[in-house]
Amino acid sequence: MSIEESLKTRSGNKCELCGSQENLSVYEVAPSDKTVEQSIYICNTCKEQLEDDSKLDPNHWYCLNDSMWSEVDAVKVVAYRLFHKLGDIDNKDMIYLEDDIKQWADQGLVADENKIVHKDSNGVILNAGDTVTIIKDLEVKGAGFTAKRGTAVRNISLAMDDETHIEGRVNGVKIMLKTEFLKKG
Repeated sequence: MSIEESLKTRSGNKCELCGSQENLSVYEVAPSDKTVEQSIYICNTCKEQLEDDSKLDPNHWYCLNDSMWSEVDAVKVVAYRLFHKLGDIDNKDMIYLEDDIKQWADQGLVADENKIVHKDSNGVILNAGDTVTIIKDLEVKGAGFTAKRGTAVRNISLAMDDETHIEGRVNGVKIMLKTEFLKKG
């Protein structure tokens, strides 16, 4: 029996996280040996949000209050990691994981924490291509002008090695801006 067939049977042909019955597929919970025990059967909505943190919708993940009690270790690991990403420490701490399963769950968190995440002055995650607004008049050294408060900076680029800076065009000049002086939108 294939992994997908085994997961269909185990899950009752439903998403093991939210219970949806549409657009289901196999999701390997990294690090994985590509086994049934290290995979879950999930819908496309859950999969998109798991693969791209910028798409995380806290309202969708209320379903974790039920799925966190699953008998399936891989489901509990994903719930644990999502509670961590969503900042829901109370629910994260309620999940009981055996030592080896907790180690597996924490391995995924360490990999996520090593990624550079750019956040604006309000703590909102910034992505390449976003539009941000300057919240304070900023003197642009070497360019001879001041970037005025309220100026929209469109289609930003992220500094790959520094989470406190983004790059964007102000008055037709490409400059580096500190994220602490920006807000998304």
